[in-house]
Amino acid sequence: MRALIACPLFAGMSPMEIEMMVGNVKYHVVKLPAHDVYALAGMPCRYVDIVVSGFLICRMASLSGKQVEVSRLHCGNLVAPAFIFSKDNKLPVSVETDGAVELFRISPSELKLLIDTDETIRTNYIRILSNIDVFLTQKMKILSLFTVREKVAYLLLESAGEQGSNEVHLQRSRQEIADSFGIQKFSLLRVLSDFEKEGAIEIKGKVIKILNRSKMLK
Repeated sequence: MRALIACPLFAGMSPMEIEMMVGNVKYHVVKLPAHDVYALAGMPCRYVDIVVSGFLICRMASLSGKQVEVSRLHCGNLVAPAFIFSKDNKLPVSVETDGAVELFRISPSELKLLIDTDETIRTNYIRILSNIDVFLTQKMKILSLFTVREKVAYLLLESAGEQGSNEVHLQRSRQEIADSFGIQKFSLLRVLSDFEKEGAIEIKGKVIKILNRSKMLK
């Protein structure tokens, strides 16, 4: 139930309302082991899955084999909601587990039933699709227009805002962060080193303290 409460599909609904809605559809829980392949790029989206626990990593690969981490899905996230009812529902990314993962799974027809019978769920689903468009637009801007320095500054400032502190606790390895921006690990390390030398940040392992924001944005 915790995952469903956190899921934006059920935003604005009480636990009892969610339980009543879920009671009207057929569902089951799917368990996946660590480092398992959920889907490969090009495979169709057949299910409506909500992450109950664990993380799914979505990656896109170029023809040369270079991979970019597009997103990480955690508790409450819907998997590929924009492709569930798409005419061409082939996933553009490969998805794998990061540790053991549990999924709440229903069929597209069951989701359609929920959308058709409940206005709140219908509105929430439309909002989810709209937010995906905003996310992809921002991601495209970062990947295609930002310099490496701007990408790293964006990461630190965005993380500081999310964590509500100038001390950023990195949740991912340097390599994973580099992959998420489509840059080489040494480029990331070089920029972090430059920031530290310039007095913009202080690095202690996975904790980075922001000392001067303006120096990162010059």
